[in-house]
Amino acid sequence: MRVAVAGGTGLAGRHVVEELRAAGHEPVVLARSTGVDVTTGRGLDGALAGADAVIDVTNAPTISRRKAVAFFESASRHLLTAGERAGVRHHVALSIVGIERVGHGYYQGKIRQEQVVAAGPVPWTVLRATQFHEFADDILDRLRGPLMPVPPMRVQPVAVREVARALVELAQGPARGMAPELAGPREELLIDMVRRVLPARHERRLVLSVRFPGAAGRAMADGGLLPAGPGPRGTQTFDEWLTQRRTAAAGRG
Repeated sequence: MRVAVAGGTGLAGRHVVEELRAAGHEPVVLARSTGVDVTTGRGLDGALAGADAVIDVTNAPTISRRKAVAFFESASRHLLTAGERAGVRHHVALSIVGIERVGHGYYQGKIRQEQVVAAGPVPWTVLRATQFHEFADDILDRLRGPLMPVPPMRVQPVAVREVARALVELAQGPARGMAPELAGPREELLIDMVRRVLPARHERRLVLSVRFPGAAGRAMADGGLLPAGPGPRGTQTFDEWLTQRRTAAAGRG
């Protein structure tokens, strides 16, 4: 199979490309660095020529509702219309567990993405997954300074490689609509994850529990981002991922 990976240079995208190659498929990376811009459609027709499936793992680096909705709506529409012209048989999109329960700006963009995909012209599957183990790093990268306000968020982190493998398996099969939610093996508190990642980054920062205001903050603290029903579960725990990370760092130096 020839499979186009939108966002193929990002964290999830790199793993999807590796899993596709391991399964004997031909990945095509859709990214600005390869001459493709999914937000404008530039380069899509040529890149999707001969593609059997598209896996969309694009990401909008914003917490603004307006910007997130605009990005995911534009990217999805361009991918779907170009995919229809190219004869793509299956469009697979990665989304997030619990987005309808937490009124966060970024999550509103993901909801819009799901809506556009479901109404689009290409047979589709949406896989909702929980946060990656790297989520704690994302928080630390976004918030600078010695004080770290982190919401008391309940999460069930999953290994990005396991998510990538699930996306590839879905792309190989028929369209399923909303696939069962994929989550990690164990619930964690985000603030604990952040505190445990700090030594691996050789950083000393004071981490404070600060609840987000309003309904979004309540939903995060009450488990709104946890899976609400049965579905596949990953095997790698956050502790195992952290140990693997430390071992890799020690091997490098």
